Amino acid sequence: MGIGIGAGLGLGLGTGAVAGIGWVYSSILLDPTVRPIYPERVLAADRDTVTLVANRLTRQPGIWGLRWADGLAAVGPVVGGDRHRVVRELRGGPVPPAGTEAVLDTGPYDPDPGALGLAFEAVDVPGPLGDYPGWVVPGGDQPWVVLVHGRGGTLREGLRILPALHGRGHPVLVASYRNDEGAPPSPDGHYHLGDTEWADLEAAVAYVRGRGADRVVLMGWSMGAAIIGAFLDRSPAADRVAAVVWDAPLVDWRATLRQQARNRRLPGQLSPLAGAVTERRIGIDFDRFDLRRRPPAVRPPTLVVHSTADTAVPPWTSRSLVAAAPRLDWPMRLVEVPDVEHTAAWNADPAAYERTVTGFLDEVLG
Repeated sequence: MGIGIGAGLGLGLGTGAVAGIGWVYSSILLDPTVRPIYPERVLAADRDTVTLVANRLTRQPGIWGLRWADGLAAVGPVVGGDRHRVVRELRGGPVPPAGTEAVLDTGPYDPDPGALGLAFEAVDVPGPLGDYPGWVVPGGDQPWVVLVHGRGGTLREGLRILPALHGRGHPVLVASYRNDEGAPPSPDGHYHLGDTEWADLEAAVAYVRGRGADRVVLMGWSMGAAIIGAFLDRSPAADRVAAVVWDAPLVDWRATLRQQARNRRLPGQLSPLAGAVTERRIGIDFDRFDLRRRPPAVRPPTLVVHSTADTAVPPWTSRSLVAAAPRLDWPMRLVEVPDVEHTAAWNADPAAYERTVTGFLDEVLG
């Protein structure tokens, strides 16, 4: 999840200017339009390696997609470089030409489960606003898993974990929600930050129950966790959830907005103002999205994975929630992953991440 507002705004702004910036900040938060950004530059590449301009992001460990305007390649660990260059393994896909503008993408796979050798069915899930596209990957006799991507994400976000879930015998629905590509738009054209999208998840759960699911596992990234949290609090179907897995979960919107404002060196008074503007514009109550103080009505066993270098959703919110879990009567476990950014815990060490998720499911599902 990212909110792109120019950095370095002065602190001596008048009330009207601050209010105007608060409105702009709110608008960017609520805007579902995806604008590709390619902040990295390829210096050289061949069939074995790719050399990128060195920075904090291009030095991240692990396995990534390198995406540019008309291509995607899988890149592996750092194998060389200096203060100015980072050399990484090139593990598959086209070779990007020198000078290509690109981005390190958490998803090294395209375009669907077939890229992983998995049979799948493209489906339309009936929901409150129309039909929502999704992928069904058949499995064995384990509970169905419904995957929920984050803000600005796509179905591709679920591809990384699919082989591990499939190997454990889970049928999986990779679900979409309003404002996704191919899905119905929200009536006002805005994200509602989980406050309405939970009803789309409810429709996804109804869909898999219609295909024979008795119990379900929910897994969500970033805002996907906020959607799941609202579902657990508001849906009569929440009692069918056997387990939850959250990756970099958004469990406190106000804390996340404060972090985003600090990232961009915005005036300190802007974050609460932008939050108040957002609450009025979409009718959301951010108090309901502080899960430490307002836990959901249904609290199944939950695994929380969060990277310690996450600058989008502050890791301390996950630590605080898990610390409060005994008081909340919420079986919960936290696994922290160092050195990578938002929702990139899998990328840091795919095998370790998959063992963590499947080991948790072994324990709570039997």
